[in-house]
Amino acid sequence: MLMGGNKMKEYLEIANQPLMWLMVAPAIFIVLLQAFLISKKAVKNADLVGLTKEEVKSAFKIGFVSGIGPALAVFVVMLAMTAVLGGPITWLRTVIIGAASTELAAATIGAEAMGVEFGGADYGITEYANSVLTMVLNGSGWLILCALFTDKLDVLSHKISGGDVKVMGIIGGAAMAASFSYLVSGHLIAGGARLLTAVVSGVAMIALIYIVKKFPKLEEHSLGIAMIIGMACGAAYVL
Repeated sequence: MLMGGNKMKEYLEIANQPLMWLMVAPAIFIVLLQAFLISKKAVKNADLVGLTKEEVKSAFKIGFVSGIGPALAVFVVMLAMTAVLGGPITWLRTVIIGAASTELAAATIGAEAMGVEFGGADYGITEYANSVLTMVLNGSGWLILCALFTDKLDVLSHKISGGDVKVMGIIGGAAMAASFSYLVSGHLIAGGARLLTAVVSGVAMIALIYIVKKFPKLEEHSLGIAMIIGMACGAAYVL
C-alpha cells in the first residue's frame, strides 16, 4: 500500500480534523447508550428466565473476557484502517459494525470503483469520500432490515416456541450453533493460519472444559482463553 503524494496528505488532514471527531461522536454515543440500556434491561428481566444475581454477574464477566480475543483481531486491522482512513471514520465504522476486515474490504472496493488503489499515490479526497460512502452503504442493509423486521421475528419465535422459555433456549442455542459453524467453516476451508487458529481454539476449549472441573474459577474465562490461545498460535504460524 503506497503512502505518498500530496493527495494523501490533503485528504488525511481533512479526515483527522477535530470537526470529523465531533461529527462521529453522536453515533458512537448512541451505540454506548444502547449497550447500557440493553444491559440494564437484561439485568432487570433476568428473573424471568430463572437467573440469579450471581449468574447474571458471571454472564457479564464471561462476555467481557470472551470479547477480548475478537477485539484484539479488530484492533490489528484498525491500525491499517487508521493510517489510510483517519481516526474518526475508523472509530465510527468499527464501533457500529465491529468487523474491521469487512470495512477495510468495502473501503478498497470504493477506491477501486474510482479507478485507483486504496491508499495509493492517486488516492485523494474524492476517492476517500467514495470509500466512506461504500462502507456506509455496505452496512446499511442489515441495519434497515433489523429495524423493520426484528419485532416480527420475535412474534414468529414466540409462535414456534409457544411461549415456552426452555424451547426458546433450544431454538436460540441451535441458531447460534448453526451461525458459528457457518462462520468457522470458511476458515477451515481456507487452510493455513486460519485453519490452525480455528482448530487450536477448538481443542483448547475442549481441554478447558475438563480443566475447569478442577479449577472452577476459570470457567467464566475459558472461552476467552481458548480464543487467545488460538490467535497466538495463528500469529506464530504466520511469523
